Amino acid sequence: MKLHELKAIAKRLNTFTFISRARRIEDNTLEIMFDKSESYFFNLTRGHSFVYKAPSQRPLQGYNAPFDTLLHSLMSGGKLLSVEVPDNDRILRFTLAPKSSYKDKIIYLQLEFTGKNTNAILIDDNEVIIEALRHIDADSSFRVIRPGMELLAIPPRESSHNNTTQKEDETSDIDQLLHEKYLAIQKQRLQELKKQKLSTVAKKIKKFAQLLKKLPNEASLLQTSRKHNNYGNLILANLYQIKPYDSTLKTFDFEGEEVTISLPKDVKVNRMPDYYFNLSKRAKSKGKNVHIEQENLSSKQSFYENIYYALEQATTPYELELLVPKRAKSLRKKEKLREGELFWIEGYKVLVGRNSNENQKLLQIAKANDLWMHIRDVPSSHVIIRTDKQNLPDSVIQAAAKLCVDFSVKNPGDYEVDYTKRKFIKVQEGSNVFYNKYETIRVTKEGVEIRI
Repeated sequence: MKLHELKAIAKRLNTFTFISRARRIEDNTLEIMFDKSESYFFNLTRGHSFVYKAPSQRPLQGYNAPFDTLLHSLMSGGKLLSVEVPDNDRILRFTLAPKSSYKDKIIYLQLEFTGKNTNAILIDDNEVIIEALRHIDADSSFRVIRPGMELLAIPPRESSHNNTTQKEDETSDIDQLLHEKYLAIQKQRLQELKKQKLSTVAKKIKKFAQLLKKLPNEASLLQTSRKHNNYGNLILANLYQIKPYDSTLKTFDFEGEEVTISLPKDVKVNRMPDYYFNLSKRAKSKGKNVHIEQENLSSKQSFYENIYYALEQATTPYELELLVPKRAKSLRKKEKLREGELFWIEGYKVLVGRNSNENQKLLQIAKANDLWMHIRDVPSSHVIIRTDKQNLPDSVIQAAAKLCVDFSVKNPGDYEVDYTKRKFIKVQEGSNVFYNKYETIRVTKEGVEIRI
């Protein structure tokens, strides 16, 4: 972060009078909203810190660390007294009076854009650390960053005053500069994140394609079943001539053809026919049910193909993270969810069925007041939103409805998604349901290409 830009930012922020909201929206990014209208974002990634201006954004996840709790309680609603760049260093220091204070009290938020030591630190009026985004121990630096420790000054750095006037002119409209930086960063991040998410989903599509390719066909399984059944009968007919140490049986089949049968190891002679009869039963059963497995794998492959297409159409990092959550695997294990996909929207659990079987499972585990949704007049994924008897925000319903459409259909267009509480759903057969008390939300699926 450049010093002349920080000075221009400090000058701009001093035109505001109070802080409406302060929160973390990403692992290393803070959003501070001033005077209920203007949001500025401070990315504190080590070695790559920057500031940008953009409309207020939803956090990618809930942040509840002590730093986040104190950041919100001490700064949100507080009166902004000043913003400075102390000692001409790459530091922004906010001085404010907290709203929650019962008497006159001053606190500071110090944002340090100092390479590997980049940090956000809350400090009291005695220069004692309240909390910090990153804690630093004595074995890592002479400057310990821990609650209760006095905050030591950063060693002064040499500064150059060349072209100062020119640099100040370049940052005369700092808001425009920060917004342009936001657009450039957003475009780059979107491309990088999209590439990463597309790669993840492509691997899943490839995995299901390989499983489908390896799946035996019904005819070959039934042929194997008949062969094993014949082997069982032939062994049964020739038990008298099989010795315990024999590894093969040479005999003639029922058509008079010579045949050699491999005898199973560690199986008693009188149990060898049962060994082959059991193999025959398994192959026959698998042959009769192989189409079910094929439908299951095909539906899952199609599900991820829909996700892939939705990722291609996504225009914001928030949409990408919603479609392929960063913590999906760990959350799935925590929830012990064996069927369907698990998502989080603004802290609410959202379950999505990938095929008819999973739709049935979700209907079985859904609670009475959970919200259920489905695309009207179109075979689609069932979506269950865990409500815990709370009223859902419209934004959650809208996002879940979009997931329902994105995961169910490939063709762009306008779709109507019906939703109601699970207790108003009557299961008829399989995943087919009947409902007459519901609301409808309209969802537009973007795209210009109809994929088949």
